[in-house]
Amino acid sequence: RMEGFGRYALPTGTEYRGALWDGVFHGHGELLLPAGGRYRALWARGVPTQVKYVFADGLEYDEEKWHYCDGYDRRFYTEICSGFKPPGIPRLTNLDPPKIIPEGCYDCGDGFYDPKTRIVVDYKHKFLRNADDDEHEWILRTCRKAWDLITKHKPKL
Repeated sequence: RMEGFGRYALPTGTEYRGALWDGVFHGHGELLLPAGGRYRALWARGVPTQVKYVFADGLEYDEEKWHYCDGYDRRFYTEICSGFKPPGIPRLTNLDPPKIIPEGCYDCGDGFYDPKTRIVVDYKHKFLRNADDDEHEWILRTCRKAWDLITKHKPKL
């Protein structure tokens, strides 16, 4: 069985880097997710303890002190770190420039969603999952869509 420090690639594209013991994750290690996030943990015989999730942009999730996007402060993480853009330049996502969404699709955070097929693909157009009814409704209600346009005020001449 695997033992010591190692790397383990899962079929989903996720990779584990860390300590192994008797064929399971044991000790300090992290899962590197395909979208760029990291799930760091102290593992005890395959069970994660002392967990910390780090998003692809470096934002660390802290269950006790989580204030990001809480309804009162709606800034993106890059705006918190780097400040706001000049007036008139909208920031549509945390990424700059934002991902270009395929026609008829939505950007649901980890990929693109096509409401006709109800399929979510990653940003490289690789299949991720089929959306259930709840996710479908949430995406249609809240996510950025390909045909969203920011229009500027045009004075009457």
